Amino acid sequence: MKPVEGARREAEELQGIVPTVNLAAEEGRKDFYLRAKQQNLAPLWRVLHGLVTEKPVTRAVPAIWHYADIRPHLMEACELIGAAEAERRVMVLENPGLPGQSRITQSLFAGLQIILPGEIAPAHRHTAAALRFIVEGKNAFTAVAGERTMMAPGDFVITPSWTWHDHGNEGDGPMVWLDGLDMHIVNMLAASFREDMGGMPHKLERPEGAAPAEFGNNLLPVDAVHRSQTSPIFNYPYRKSRESLDTLARTRAPDAWHAYKMKYINPVNGGWAMPTISTWLQLVPRGLRTAPYRSTDSTVFTVVEGRGRSSIDGETFEWGPRDIFVAPSWMAHTHEASTDAVLFLYSDRVIQEKLDIWRESREKA
Repeated sequence: MKPVEGARREAEELQGIVPTVNLAAEEGRKDFYLRAKQQNLAPLWRVLHGLVTEKPVTRAVPAIWHYADIRPHLMEACELIGAAEAERRVMVLENPGLPGQSRITQSLFAGLQIILPGEIAPAHRHTAAALRFIVEGKNAFTAVAGERTMMAPGDFVITPSWTWHDHGNEGDGPMVWLDGLDMHIVNMLAASFREDMGGMPHKLERPEGAAPAEFGNNLLPVDAVHRSQTSPIFNYPYRKSRESLDTLARTRAPDAWHAYKMKYINPVNGGWAMPTISTWLQLVPRGLRTAPYRSTDSTVFTVVEGRGRSSIDGETFEWGPRDIFVAPSWMAHTHEASTDAVLFLYSDRVIQEKLDIWRESREKA
């Protein structure tokens, strides 16, 4: 090793070292460190401050994906590979600070999936739970655990952990949706399984509309049994969610940090709709600028309607319909709408809440 390279590596090793350690004495401890390493031991005091940080640290950076720029790549992907060969024709949204890792945040996945008329994405299941937020198209369906639902732009669709699911397009144009998955959390825990159905769709076992009829009207069948932590409603139609936002805006003043923001819930227990991913729909009225807000959960935003701009950690991003942007952990962000704007959001907040580590900061404008 060259002297300069050795000095650089030594400096990197000492970056997280406890301030009370005598750096001059470290030279005399090297033999001890080498002998300990042979027994798969390492001194915590050399890395402690890099492991237990004073505030959240992430390599993820604020970023935006303009739909007009990335849609041509989705269409080109359709020319290069079919849905059956790809299994899921998805272009991953990679955070620029986490290249090659298929991560939009340190814990979550995001990708845009496209399916053409007549195509079927074959049935499979996996431990990772998934959400679909519909971006473009009509007359396409997803089938989850033997029940089918048609999808429309703005719909929030859930694929619970370890449930069979397949997709198909019965329309005359492409269907595009945002995939959000917790696969990185599952893989961190080394708990991932998957299974395919040999290229076949899953057999339909319940009539379309059964789930919302049983659970979607603030009523439950008297003999209802739902043990999953995931909502039994697996499609939250945008038309209903948008109506709820409009009604909220008519009945109360906007929150200084969130304007009008509503979370998707599990109607059985009132908790989050998914056990590992939190989801919301947010309305920012025209001309309103939210106060700076930060939280420990990194958040992915998708623009459903309207135009505006967001400042994230001091960087400004202009956005419009179908654009996607991300605010990493503990980075202050604000939103300002030039027209009435609706945003769909998802993050890992629900996991942090269960671990009692979630924290937020509401700053003054």
